Amino acid sequence: MAAYIQPQRFKFLPFIISILITLSIGGVASFFTLPQIKGWYVYLHKPSFNPPNWLFGPVWTLLYIMMGVAAYLIWQQRARRVKYGQARNIYLLQLLFNFSWSIVFFGMHQILAALVVIVLLWVSIVVNIVLFGRINKTAAWLLVPYLLWVSFASVLNFAIYILNK
Repeated sequence: MAAYIQPQRFKFLPFIISILITLSIGGVASFFTLPQIKGWYVYLHKPSFNPPNWLFGPVWTLLYIMMGVAAYLIWQQRARRVKYGQARNIYLLQLLFNFSWSIVFFGMHQILAALVVIVLLWVSIVVNIVLFGRINKTAAWLLVPYLLWVSFASVLNFAIYILNK
């Protein structure tokens, strides 16, 4: 018989901290991105399916909030030490890849290296969804739009690489 897991009470401060962590990562990464949007990036050849620049900020903000909510839901289950530790570690790894992509693509102008980073990011998100799903299905589903957006961004990164070789 499976052990009953008692529902966790909502804790406002950890919830806000979880969201602020992801929004902060996006905010710091934007220091590498924003100056390049009207500079280096404008001169790159881009595919016809490249979205307008204004779309990236709102989409990433929503995704970072969803990631933070997912992280909070997993944090609530931290008593499940082994599963929680694995899920936390892959979550932190994918955050590192997420942050690194902006530095590599926009900060260093290394389109091929950024493609490698985004593939690693994609794989880490898939593993993250699997590990979160073992703890909390809602947390896992909250990461699916992130995976879809990074899938699109991967194709976009690849197309920009091909068009600018």
